[in-house]
Amino acid sequence: MISASIISFVLHELHSLPGLLVYGLVVLLVFGEAALFVGFVLPGETTVLVAGVVASQGNINIGVLCILVVLAAVVGDSVGYAVGHHYGDRLLSIRILQRHREELDAAIAGMQKRGPVYVFLGRFTAFLRAVMPGLAGVSQMHYRRFLVANALGGLVWGIAFSLFGYFGGSQLPKIEKYSGWASIALVVALVISVVGVHYLRRVARRRRQDPAKR
Repeated sequence: MISASIISFVLHELHSLPGLLVYGLVVLLVFGEAALFVGFVLPGETTVLVAGVVASQGNINIGVLCILVVLAAVVGDSVGYAVGHHYGDRLLSIRILQRHREELDAAIAGMQKRGPVYVFLGRFTAFLRAVMPGLAGVSQMHYRRFLVANALGGLVWGIAFSLFGYFGGSQLPKIEKYSGWASIALVVALVISVVGVHYLRRVARRRRQDPAKR
């Protein structure tokens, strides 16, 4: 998590900038989170939360912010996918990724089985948000499947965190502190839902194959 002092600093700096520069900075950081791996330095969700607060103070428009955040997230992840697709070996050799090689290998294996689910869920955790697009490219996941899951994740994440900041206002440090837990809870809920749907489909398939079990 980012400390409250850093959040206050970023909030002060963004608040002092003209609206167009705020938009540009947010787009650059959200885009660069996966495309340029900026997320290892400053998680995109912190930038979006702070920009939401700036919007609540009337400096920028919350609707425009939501649109730009979603577009920057989707386009940035697409660039990250292309980097992973064309430079997979070099990408995995980055020192910061070598520390998590076992987790990355497991993620790649899982993505080859249920790629879209991994892409969508990865949007809601800081580390995976920065590397998941590249891993999708490394695993040779079809781009259309990646794009659909990526767009859905970017849409939900971008609007949600923009509005968290917008309506949270002075409670930003607390929101940033607990947003990680909220993201984890959402991921767990989604995983349970996916597993549940998969189980019900298997049961229904078995019943169709063996009418005596009805």
